[in-house]
Amino acid sequence: MAMNKTLRLKGKLQTKGAQRPGAPTLPSRATVTTANVEDKITQLKEVRAFWQKEKTPVSPLVEVHYRTVVAKSNRIRQLLAGPKKKPNDYIVGAYFETVDGRQCHVITYYVTMEIIDSTLRDLEACRKILENHGGCIDAAGLDSITKGGLGQIGVTAHLTKTAFAQIIRDVYYVARFDVKRHVEEQPERSLITIYDTGRNVSQTVALLNSLGVDVISANLLDPTTINMIPDQYRRLAQTAPYLVAMSLRDTLELEFEPDTTRDEYTLSIPEPGNEPVIGVIDTRFDESAYCSDWVEYHDKIAPELGDDPGDYVHGTEVTSLIVDGPALNPRLDDGCGRFRVRHFAVAKGGSNSSFSILSAIRQIVSSNLDITVWNLSLGSVSESPENAISPEAAILDDLQHEYGVIFVVAGTNKTTGDDPNKSKRVGAPADSINALVVNATSILREPASYTREGPVLHFFRKPDISCFGGDDTEQMVVYKPGGIVLASGTSFAAPWIARKMAYLIHVMNLSRETAKALLIDAASGWGTMSADNVRLGYGIVPTRIEDILTTPSNEIRFIIEGTVNAFETFNWRIPVPIVNGKYPYMARATLCYFPRCNKNQGVDYTDTELDFHFGRMRSQGIDSLDSNVQDDPTARTYEGDARRLYRKWDNVKHVSDVEKTRFVPRSTHGQRFWGFKIRKTERFDPPIDDNGVIGKNAGDGMRFGIVVTLRGMDGRNHFDEFKQRCQLQEEPWIVEEIDMQANIELYREADVEIDFEDDDNGKGGSW
Repeated sequence: MAMNKTLRLKGKLQTKGAQRPGAPTLPSRATVTTANVEDKITQLKEVRAFWQKEKTPVSPLVEVHYRTVVAKSNRIRQLLAGPKKKPNDYIVGAYFETVDGRQCHVITYYVTMEIIDSTLRDLEACRKILENHGGCIDAAGLDSITKGGLGQIGVTAHLTKTAFAQIIRDVYYVARFDVKRHVEEQPERSLITIYDTGRNVSQTVALLNSLGVDVISANLLDPTTINMIPDQYRRLAQTAPYLVAMSLRDTLELEFEPDTTRDEYTLSIPEPGNEPVIGVIDTRFDESAYCSDWVEYHDKIAPELGDDPGDYVHGTEVTSLIVDGPALNPRLDDGCGRFRVRHFAVAKGGSNSSFSILSAIRQIVSSNLDITVWNLSLGSVSESPENAISPEAAILDDLQHEYGVIFVVAGTNKTTGDDPNKSKRVGAPADSINALVVNATSILREPASYTREGPVLHFFRKPDISCFGGDDTEQMVVYKPGGIVLASGTSFAAPWIARKMAYLIHVMNLSRETAKALLIDAASGWGTMSADNVRLGYGIVPTRIEDILTTPSNEIRFIIEGTVNAFETFNWRIPVPIVNGKYPYMARATLCYFPRCNKNQGVDYTDTELDFHFGRMRSQGIDSLDSNVQDDPTARTYEGDARRLYRKWDNVKHVSDVEKTRFVPRSTHGQRFWGFKIRKTERFDPPIDDNGVIGKNAGDGMRFGIVVTLRGMDGRNHFDEFKQRCQLQEEPWIVEEIDMQANIELYREADVEIDFEDDDNGKGGSW
């Protein structure tokens, strides 16, 4: 069957700014009474009394328990506000608690005693105004005040009508104020994350020492992450439990799958050329391995930790797959060729200190900025935390945002001691949100018996994708010191995805955003999302790279890359061919981006939301594939529903039709185009200086990649027609076919050395 190439569309993207928000309102059936306000006054007075009694250099940390999962717009805006600052600026943590069977936000604010006193005065004034209003106010009553002012009810107060309305709204969404007084026990050496109090490393050391916790700067990974022994943590838990955001074992422990020796292979490999380089961070590499000429090896393990034969097994196996996986496993040949590897040893076989590994990873990535794709097949046997990101994942997310790299991370395995029939969450660093997390399948395309599952932070889908990693039915061939063995594990699934990522980025010249979206889109297919998605992610990636870069003749796949610099970025003129007045297509689209993440925000971890709408155009806008109504002023979308239905705050958006036995062509809505729209929201408002100028970084762009696949259900090939229609627009798209062979030749030629030699007359030269 003839195959269609993937197209890259380049065209003008339109933008639009955000509208200013209206006056504060209450939900239609909501009411707030004086009793509600008095409860908040009582609770906040108890918080103030606690901090007045507590003799500590730490300013007040206040937990605000909300009545539900709240959107950014429903967080408090007037209560706990400071001079020239909003409450959002004081947030240092967030987690979920379960109340009456439903999830609710708990957000921690780091404020001052003056802010608490000011908030109490505002609440007292609000209570008096409410008493003059009959002791109760609903949505209509609040609307009347915001339009007519407080004078209509005969009240004189230091509050403006807008401030009063916002306090009423705040009181409605807040269940209670509190202070954290207890933390979980941690009997082993731990990585402790404390709330960010604005201190640097030396100031944090001084703070902890003043609390009776003796630490030194070498114990700190950063100002909020401390490596503690049990006695240190116990002392901190006794004297200042309110400081502790999270505690985790300081252990990354590799659980090796048993392998079986095979010796029927005679291994050989040609000399390396200019193949792309993939970074590997793992255990040691055996420099006597047959593929060692393809590997640049750096040992970062402290000499005092020793050098054991077992330290060379895992790292050598992983690197052998990246360099020469198809030769070792001909049935798994992905068509990507061989890759060079820059291998960094940071771990020994068995248990390792997360603290030491994290310090090494940060230094390695920042010193090797020529590497874009990093393979990390190390992982913790412990489950990732539910309400906070692990320190390991937080480091990876920071590095990916800062340096434009991508980590391909193994989804971690169950251990031999785990119940195979009991679910187990993925372990760190497989909870990294920006990373591409890979789980393993059997040869039967089912989750391997040892695979663990997501989600992480109650919400983010991890793993992202899956591929073959071996199981009891059939294992994978790898090379370890001494020869060929059969093995299985997520550690050996991840290298196959790292190979594909490197091929798409370096050889096909795609952005990491688009490469990630392309793998997810190809894995997802047209079927219903499997019940195994907590273990498979979006699906199983095709083995062959051409099955990712090309489509059957009845499909059209195209990519759009860009940068979001405004509230809305859109294009409403994608000329999908019409047949007999209808669109005979199923469609799916995947959007990927790499947001800045903030570990201090707990479950509210990603700082940027790109709300994605894609579908047919209609007179009122886009008929989104997923019926996304978040931009519809007549529709009310609760935060919990927006996260569940539209993946709000997720950095992967995937919308898709599901193939059915009977397909009805789609209406054109009287239009001739499809379109997309991206709406950007920041978790935190940009800072404003004393002159009212928005901070210089407020307009920083967010790069994105979109992959769209259209499947013609009429059985015809509309590829050429689509290309022509794109090129004949009033504002035409630049259409580029992603030609695998042409890109391979360009890549090979790009590294050819040019030698200029003067001719006999000194005029000109030759190659």
